[in-house]
Amino acid sequence: MRILYLTQYFPPEVGATQTRAIEMASNLVKRGHLVTVLTEFPNHPKGIIPPEYKNRFIEHELLKGIHVYRSWVYARPEKNFYTRMGFYLSYMLTCAATGSFLKGSYDVVYATSPPFFVGVSGLWLSRLKNTKFVFEVRDLWPESAVELGELSNRRFIKWAEKLENYYYRKADAIIAVTGGIRQKLEDRGYKHKVKVVLNGTNTDLFENKGQAIKTRLGLNEKFVVLYAGIIGIAQGMEQLCDVVNTMKSNKNVHFVFIGEGPVKSTVHKIKQEKSLNNLTLLDEVPREIIPDYISAADCCIVPLKKNRLFLGALPSKMFDVMACERPVILSVDGEARTVLEDAKAGIFVEPENSEQMMSAIQKLQNNPALRRQMGKAGRKYVEQNYSRRQKALELEQVLIDLTNK
Repeated sequence: MRILYLTQYFPPEVGATQTRAIEMASNLVKRGHLVTVLTEFPNHPKGIIPPEYKNRFIEHELLKGIHVYRSWVYARPEKNFYTRMGFYLSYMLTCAATGSFLKGSYDVVYATSPPFFVGVSGLWLSRLKNTKFVFEVRDLWPESAVELGELSNRRFIKWAEKLENYYYRKADAIIAVTGGIRQKLEDRGYKHKVKVVLNGTNTDLFENKGQAIKTRLGLNEKFVVLYAGIIGIAQGMEQLCDVVNTMKSNKNVHFVFIGEGPVKSTVHKIKQEKSLNNLTLLDEVPREIIPDYISAADCCIVPLKKNRLFLGALPSKMFDVMACERPVILSVDGEARTVLEDAKAGIFVEPENSEQMMSAIQKLQNNPALRRQMGKAGRKYVEQNYSRRQKALELEQVLIDLTNK
């Protein structure tokens, strides 16, 4: 098949969206398909385009067999409603323009959302190329933005909801990445076109790498609790900082946060104001060495705020941790909790419940055998159920079935 894959976020940017996109695309290439990705100049989450892309509109490169076309976007370090809209809408336009000039035919236009407006580009290009349109839904937008308090303009919300349902009606197939998203889409009347291709992990990349980095960080004598990912609003980082502050009295426990995001400056400020000497803040690191950092930890936290929206969430970082044979402290209820408990790969704590989280940390600190048991169980579970290679095969079958209709 010839697949035109639209994703605003893509490596070298780091994140769950970028990882899913490149691993799905590269695995499809390995299966003999031609995949062309339309994405932005790298800038997320800092909002700064690197110098090598300055004064350019489009760049083409070959990455892991994928033809990648990067185009200009309106990226800014300051994040507010207007800069975000400029960011999303500029990608919508440059993506549509770039795709319009690509020669040749395609079997599928595959657009992954959010960002929300990628659907406009996907629909335009599918009509222009006279081909199938597949819309992947990783997050229900604008519902999620409303629930998190990021969107409150009623007129804009109503307009966005109409556009959202227009995407669903016009799509030839809808890919849901969690069972919760699938259920909501089915409840809206789209059962006949919804397919599920769950999140997962690259079990070849993510594996137990040993604890060499723990030595490099000077934390050999410490019980290391790691959070690696977006330092954002949804993760409840302020509450995690409260846990760090309360556990200062436990001199053997040390926290490490890795990543970038809109509330990182807030975390820096809290660290300074409360003298959190038991917390190390690191910048984001390349995806290829994230397994080394996960393996250097004794346990890893996967948090989200207490919100009904996240009952259907299935964070991919949970599978990354399990693949590295480390126990997960999961602060996400619903679908993710069910998976974790089925895998017997960690401890669930109520979202935003600091007491339960501290209790879970202490339980794992005091029980090395339990940590090893959970780590081994997690690795076995993801190998059997959540390898990205397996998920790419599932996606391939959906696309083959669609194009053969």
